[in-house]
Amino acid sequence: MAHFTSVSIILPAINETHSLQKTVDIITATCNTKDICEFFIVLCDKSTPGCVKTAESIRAKVHDIEVIIYYQQRPFVGPAIQEAFELVHGTHVIMMSSDLETDPHIVAEFIELEKEKPDGIVTASRWIKGGGFSDYNGLKYILNYIFQKILTILFPTSCTDLTYAYRIFPTDLMRSINWEETKHPFFLETALKPLRLGVQFTEIPAKWKARIEGESQNTFFANFAYFKTEFHVRFMKKKDIFKGENYVEKYLIMDK
Repeated sequence: MAHFTSVSIILPAINETHSLQKTVDIITATCNTKDICEFFIVLCDKSTPGCVKTAESIRAKVHDIEVIIYYQQRPFVGPAIQEAFELVHGTHVIMMSSDLETDPHIVAEFIELEKEKPDGIVTASRWIKGGGFSDYNGLKYILNYIFQKILTILFPTSCTDLTYAYRIFPTDLMRSINWEETKHPFFLETALKPLRLGVQFTEIPAKWKARIEGESQNTFFANFAYFKTEFHVRFMKKKDIFKGENYVEKYLIMDK
């Protein structure tokens, strides 16, 4: 059984500057800093000079929480987060963005709920009461709604927003899973594989707001790659979700 001691917050950043700074400022202002082990800022060779400067400024100014700046070793966003999973020090880890599309005001609620059920996953939803979208592409809105409904059929779950990459997880669970996706479908994979394993999910409402700086790395047509991930995870063997037999014995919830 997992026990909550502290959470590491992963912040991948490429072209974010003031939104990265504001994300950190809001979290430090609204959370008990004793609950936060570290901000783990992940940069890459495409990170802009302004983004790098902002990360270094945060590290210099934030004193109550450790700030780690890490340059990813493998390309694409999936490996960036996967490498962070292996290196963070908290018993739990939050996956979010640095562009304010994931509202940092709800990090405190994430933490409090995870303390109550440290073996589970708390995830944000834009589709439940209290959540919503602002300046979201109309066609993407419709397709996202349809896709969520398809997911609830293939993966029997009450979750309403499995594509929103904003969650808190037990760190050891994330390290036990064999992650296969390298691009944006990885974020869907982080929900579907734990669901297949029987991990309990709790949803809280969140409002999505379009980024105000930089450009998204996820193109419209790239979203169609989610279908491949969806069907692959649904029909794979549970034991193949894990990295090795030792994790199978520790985590696998067998079908009765």
